[in-house]
Parts: sequence; C-alpha cells; structure tokens
Amino acid sequence: MLATICSAALVGIDAVPVQVEVNTGETGEPKLFLVGLPDAAVKESDDRVFSALSNSGFRMPRTRTTINLAPGGLRKEGALYDLPIALGILVATEQLQADRLDDYLVAGELSLSGATRPVKGGLAMAVLARATGKRALLLPRITAEEATLVEGVTVYAIDSLDQAARFLCGEIKLTPQRATPLTQRTPDAAEAALDFAEIKGQHAVRRAVEVAVAGGHNLLMIGPPGSGKSMIAKRVPGIMPQPSLDEYLEILRIHSAAGQTLNGGVHFRERPARAPHHTISDVGLLGGGAIPGPGEISLAHHGVLFLDELPEFKRSALEVLRQPLEDGHVTISRSAGKITLPCNFMLVAAMNPCPCGYLGDPKHECRCAPAQIQRYRARISGPLLDRIDLHIEAPALSIAELRADKPGEPSTAMRTRVEASRVRQHARFTGSRTMANARMTQTQIKKHCPLDSELGDLLQHAMEQLHLSARAYDRILKVSRTIADLADSERIQSAHLLEAIQYRSLDRNVFY
Repeated sequence: MLATICSAALVGIDAVPVQVEVNTGETGEPKLFLVGLPDAAVKESDDRVFSALSNSGFRMPRTRTTINLAPGGLRKEGALYDLPIALGILVATEQLQADRLDDYLVAGELSLSGATRPVKGGLAMAVLARATGKRALLLPRITAEEATLVEGVTVYAIDSLDQAARFLCGEIKLTPQRATPLTQRTPDAAEAALDFAEIKGQHAVRRAVEVAVAGGHNLLMIGPPGSGKSMIAKRVPGIMPQPSLDEYLEILRIHSAAGQTLNGGVHFRERPARAPHHTISDVGLLGGGAIPGPGEISLAHHGVLFLDELPEFKRSALEVLRQPLEDGHVTISRSAGKITLPCNFMLVAAMNPCPCGYLGDPKHECRCAPAQIQRYRARISGPLLDRIDLHIEAPALSIAELRADKPGEPSTAMRTRVEASRVRQHARFTGSRTMANARMTQTQIKKHCPLDSELGDLLQHAMEQLHLSARAYDRILKVSRTIADLADSERIQSAHLLEAIQYRSLDRNVFY
C-alpha cells in the first residue's frame, strides 16, 4: 500500500515542500530502502523509526518497503523526517486510518522510545504551511512553540509517535498550541551589570557609540590595551532599540534555520549580538557549507557583530565582509545550490594601533619596528575601512579617571535618545524598505541630507585634505543626518557635519 505524508526541507532560511512516500507490500525480503538524496542523518532514520514503532506498540513492515523523499533532486538533511516516515509506515501497513492526512505538514525527530525531539526550521515550516494552505502542522513541542509566531496557521504540539497516531485516527483530541506573547527579556544579573554607567571616562567613545547605534552605522575603536574597547562593545546591545515584530521574525527565521532556537526561549524579543573569535573561517563568518546555511553575519541580522582584535582575523575572512556591509545581504553559491541570506547588521570592531598596542601612548614605549606596524595595519584593506562609518580613538585612561567614584551616564539614558532618533528615522522612511540612516539610498541621501553652499564647501575642503573616497562622502552625510536627528534638528548644521568629518580623520592618519 502507498502512503504519502507532507513534510518540508530547509533551503537556506526557507522551507520547501517534501513528499514522504512510503510503499509496502513489495516482493522480497523485509527490508527498508530510503531514496531521494538523503544525507547520513536521514539514512539513519530507519533504525530510529523501527525502534520507535516497536516501543510504541506498533508492528514492523513484513515486506520490502521503499521510502522516497520527493523531489529526488533536492538533498535532504537532518532527522526531521523521522515522524513523517513513521506515520507513513503506519498508514501503508494499515495500522493507521487517517482521513485527509494530506492536510497536515509533519516534521520531527524520534527517540528510540517514540518520544519526539525538536528540529530546526519551525518558523519556516509554518510560513510554508500557510502559503500552501495546509490545515495544520504537527511538530515537536519546542518547534511548535516557535511555529505559533506565524499568524494564520494552526499548530499541534506532538510529544510522541503514539500520540500523533491516536490524534490522526480520531482517538484523542489535541488543543492547538497557543502563541505566547512576545516580551522584552528581563535582564539577569550578568546582563544588568553590562551598563554604560560602569564605563569610566572615554566620553568621546561613548558619544561615537551613541551616534553609531542611533543610525545603525559601523564603528571602529582604536586604542591601547586596557582602554575599555571590549567593555564598551559588550554594552552596545544594551542601548539598541527593541526590534519591531517584522524584524524579530526575520531574526528568528535565521536562528531557527541554524538550529539556534532548539533550547526554547524564542519569545524574548531582542536583537542578536554575535562576537566570533578571530580564528573563525571564511565559511563560519559568511555562511556556506556543503548545504549552504547562515554564518555569523546572518546570525547578527538586525543586531551587532563585534570583531575584537580586528587585524588578527584572517585577511580573507575580513575581505568577504565588503559586499555584505554594502548590500545588507549575501549570496552563497555551492554545488548544492545558491541561496541569498539577509545580513543587515551593525559592525563594531576594536583594534590596537600596533602589534604591541602602545603606539602613540605617552606612558609606554612602542616596541614595534616600522615594518611590523605596516604589516599589522595592512591586514585591514582600504576598501573595508571605507565601509566603516565612524573611526574613534580610545586613549588609555589616567589613574585619576580610574579612581573616580562618579558613575558614567547609564545605558537607559543613552537608549532613550537612541530610540527617539530611530522614531524620527522611521517616520522619515515610511513606505520604503530603509529602516535607519545607515541604509539610505542615493535618492534618499539627496532628499534628506541637503547641504547649502557653505556646508558643501566645508565638506569639499575636508574631502580634499583627508583624500577621502566618494563612498566616504556619502557616509559622512549619513552620519551627519544621524547627529542632526539626535539633536532634533530638521536640517544638517555645521556642527553636525564637522562632528561627522572628525569620525573619518583616522582614515589617513592611522592607516596610510
């Protein structure tokens, strides 16, 4: 007998339909044959499924059984086909009579006891089920909780194979999984300690960070060891505004496809913060693999990507950031296919001025030879540096500043100003895909960043003196617009433009 169960496969961060076809009653010795480009995890499903069937009180097929995962040209990976394969075997062997089984989309891993385990991609499957008009989804409980965030689709949480079979044949009734309202995460003690009030001194760096977060701009901090660069970077997510519902669902789709949500906790509406080690590979940063998947830059979508000790990253890994920083998405081509992943992130980077870290420090002597310094700086190419909007020096703190008891301005005050600036930007860009000043198009720059003749001459003079590129010209205008928004100014003033220009002065002073 032939049975067909509807399931799905992940391609990037999207789900595509997969038909699990089970045919029993074939002549030959009792054996299971699995076809349809399965990977190793899928091929091992027969052992898990047979044990789950036996321990759930069902009998094994007594004839040759063929299982086809269609379409055959799409590679299948993961253990999410365990549950649909098991249900297909029950229908094909007439142990389960289920009407309108085609109306359900089914996915889930099975333990040897028959209990279900969560699988990645629940949100993408819910989007697929809604688009294809499925009656409901049958998913493991944690995956089901994630899928309920998609409106207009019914989701049932399945705890075991036996429960799924009894539900489909009408022996029991299940209540559809209810969506848990999205809430802001309550910071625990460790998170609450990451407050800008703990940062002593560094007023210029704090200001640059506030400007960068307000407009979604990229930021580079340069200073000696112990100047507080990493401490400041770790506190950047604390002053970012809460993501909108659409932004959060985009974030969750990526993390779900990467298997980052399998431990639950998907209902806390917050922006991601990623801080990969400098030994990360190109694929780990950009994304890819035999079956292309999201990397760190996509996992930081609508959030922060912090690269500490920037020159220590491999040159090739840094260079792959050029196009994603410009476009907000990355296209990955592999033999298994080509996918485009979103990666609209804010880059925060930190580095020392030289290998020993003390170049220009009045209290420490630099031990680096000129050739060492040149090689160190050359690890960051001019085109990559050009795409970083703000460069700020973080000088070493004096003993008096370290001993000061007066706390700095707290993160809550900075976040209030950032949120007010973002509200102005959202109102400005209503009806477009632009969400922040850093992503303005050329048309939007011309419309929202006009300069009178005096300011135009000022910017031209600065460009000529600093030998800046055309890309730096646009980024100065974007940063100026953000500074004006923080000052609640409709037009860019000379003070706003001058502050934006000073954030580009390190282009030539430090690196060339």
